Amino acid sequence: MKTVYLAGPDVFRPDASARGEALKDLCSRYGFEGLFPLDQSVPPAITAPAAQAHWIYQANIALIRRADAVLANLDFFRGPEPDSGTCFECGYAIALGKPVYGYLPEHGSFAERIRRQHPDAIGPGGEVDAAGWALEEFGLPLNLMLAVPAPLIVGDAEQALRRMRADIDG
Repeated sequence: MKTVYLAGPDVFRPDASARGEALKDLCSRYGFEGLFPLDQSVPPAITAPAAQAHWIYQANIALIRRADAVLANLDFFRGPEPDSGTCFECGYAIALGKPVYGYLPEHGSFAERIRRQHPDAIGPGGEVDAAGWALEEFGLPLNLMLAVPAPLIVGDAEQALRRMRADIDG
């Protein structure tokens, strides 16, 4: 059975533990063992916030290193970009040579998706953001640094796992 690190902002949900269990159950239906970041707990003796952050970072890095692949929720989070921690985890896994599969809920290029979901972030004419910076437009659903190295599946975690399974079996 292959192990899959479950990256994404799901760890911030009010029902994060239940979401993690649901994702791990979904993984097992496709023959994978899901590794969810909240399966590990900061030891009670570590009370300083900076020390807790360091422990979480090291624990998540260890899970990514242990995993055979990464499944990443790359939907917009707190604005018109995916979660920055998830982006780091994807890049780290790619640097280690591990396959990364991302999923997001809708079709469209990155710029189209921003225009549709976050119109307040778009400047006059729709070709720049509200600060006048260029919108990336390569026809890809996310920034090219995520969209080029990783298959991005429009849909949910199950559809991405189905694709991962088909790629492994094919």
